[in-house]
Amino acid sequence: MRWWSAANLVSNAGTWMQLTAQNLLVLHLTGSAAATGLSLSAQAAPGLLLGLVGGAAVDAWPRRLTASLSQALLAVVGFVTAALVLTDQLTVPVLMVLAAVTGLIATVDAPACALLGNDLVPPKDVPSSIALGSVVSGAGRVGGTALAGVVVSWWGPGAAYAANGISFLAVAAVIPFLRPHPEAGQEAPAVPAAPASPRRPAAPAPARRGTGAREGLGFFLRRPRLVALAAITAISSVFGRNYGLTLAVLVTGPLGGAAGAFGTVSTVLAVGGVAGAVLAGRLRSPSVRLVGALAAAGAVLQIAAGLSPALWILLLLVAPMAVVESVSDTAGTTVLQTDPPPHMRGRVLGVWRTASTGWSLVGPPLLGLLMQTVGARGALVIGGVLIAGTIGAGTVLRERCRRPALGLGTRPAPEPALAPA
Repeated sequence: MRWWSAANLVSNAGTWMQLTAQNLLVLHLTGSAAATGLSLSAQAAPGLLLGLVGGAAVDAWPRRLTASLSQALLAVVGFVTAALVLTDQLTVPVLMVLAAVTGLIATVDAPACALLGNDLVPPKDVPSSIALGSVVSGAGRVGGTALAGVVVSWWGPGAAYAANGISFLAVAAVIPFLRPHPEAGQEAPAVPAAPASPRRPAAPAPARRGTGAREGLGFFLRRPRLVALAAITAISSVFGRNYGLTLAVLVTGPLGGAAGAFGTVSTVLAVGGVAGAVLAGRLRSPSVRLVGALAAAGAVLQIAAGLSPALWILLLLVAPMAVVESVSDTAGTTVLQTDPPPHMRGRVLGVWRTASTGWSLVGPPLLGLLMQTVGARGALVIGGVLIAGTIGAGTVLRERCRRPALGLGTRPAPEPALAPA
């Protein structure tokens, strides 16, 4: 696990280095912010269209081999892009195609690597494994973004692509030496399954591994807790987690701060996110109810942030907002990766990738339109109310559905008579 975490730290730093360099490169080639957004959309589009297929492939193919090949292919894309940049042969259409190819490979790579990391620890430690992954991801993002400025200014964007290619090779080189934990692949006790009931009998685990993407979608839709998790995450992502957009406008607008002030807010968000991931490592039995409670708490903090009269009050609220978001994300990811039986987890992650790509693409434009209509304060407050209200309504509805049907005009069923000997 230490080797895997170290390799992923290098890989995450390389990914964010390349992403930063890609944005700068598109701006340099086109001078258009819209083109920069289009390049990001081109990379995300395969996840929206082919996430289900990628998850099915992860369930059908050997996991370590799949992760090794996908990392090697991502390295090839990085080296090819670097060569085109260094020889001054890269054009915007070619860059868009390469970005789409990267996204296509990632539809297989992301679930394969996520599940491979969980295979290295016993089921009871999967929440800690996911929390450690969040810490590594956050540290790689901060380090990679900072390194991108140095690398691009000294050697140009091609060097950032080459460095990212090397980082993928580092992960591919480590994977063959990883040994899954003996208990990996067993049902995790961390997230107990819902008890069987007359209304929803528990389905027995299939006797063999399926490979169809449709099976994954059907399984996901038949699991109320996964549907509820998706609903909570979707509304939180659209109206509550684009702080890079909402808080930037709030700080530089109504609160009258400069760009440096927003940099301070961003730093507090990053530190709070890492602290939350460390705290989430102590989770042992995360549930959808916990995810909902944390999301509602974050929504209340968001409302308070939108009403902040001064920058220092906002800074006091930003840290707990980041901590709550990070713990909620880790708890949700743990449920997502441990609730399905082992043979279905790749396909469930594929369904999630498709859904999350959808709300990630829809969220920023919708939030931007809301801010344009009611301002940054209004967007934060309205978004917080929508999140808390939706979660509260869902909780009330769930409790009503779970009430026993022993009310007026009903009687318990009689005990069955004993059969004669």
